[in-house]
Amino acid sequence: MVLSDLLYPDNPRRRQELIHLHQELLDCMSTNFHATNELAGVLNEHLGCTIPRIKIRESSTIKENCDIIIQAMSEIQHQVQKIDSDMKEKLEPVLYQKLHDIREPELEKIAIAHRVFSVVLGEATSTAGIVAIKLIGSNFITLTLGKLVSLLAQIGASVLGGISIAILGLGIEMILHAILGAVERNELLAAVRSYEEHLAQFRAASEKYQRAIHEVTSLVRHRAQ
Repeated sequence: MVLSDLLYPDNPRRRQELIHLHQELLDCMSTNFHATNELAGVLNEHLGCTIPRIKIRESSTIKENCDIIIQAMSEIQHQVQKIDSDMKEKLEPVLYQKLHDIREPELEKIAIAHRVFSVVLGEATSTAGIVAIKLIGSNFITLTLGKLVSLLAQIGASVLGGISIAILGLGIEMILHAILGAVERNELLAAVRSYEEHLAQFRAASEKYQRAIHEVTSLVRHRAQ
């Protein structure tokens, strides 16, 4: 047992709590990496996009990994905005307005969108219209994806940002630079509070993000059957 643990016996428990929270954050990030790749794959296959796959870098910090996923999400946002612009350019104003009118039947919107992509891509898949309408005709981009990007940026800029993804180095990295037990204790308490605060919001936003993507990908898989 290190000297600081003798002076402040709750420190070992704090470290274990911090490691647990760190792992929970990594699990959320890993799921979001997977969901983002899944959505990018749908956009690439059906809407002619070329969004690269992303992968967690275990040798990098939380901030660096947040930046990776933010870049991918920003590219998805850009592509969806481009899709919307293509719709606006190719369609008559009345038809374009129908795409954003919640009172219009979805099947009609899908048919309109598919006609546009048949022109834009030369040959569009049968699910192109479905994917386009699900992305531009809901609050997916403006709320769900935008909220998650904002939270990832906050996490990257917080006290968590400089921590390595590698779980085994976490305790050592945070402890060795502290000389006094009181300093270590304060840092652990601050880190735990930061994790808890960010995780509460990040977990909820991640679940919404994954549900939104699942809705799109489930429709695509059902269509393919």
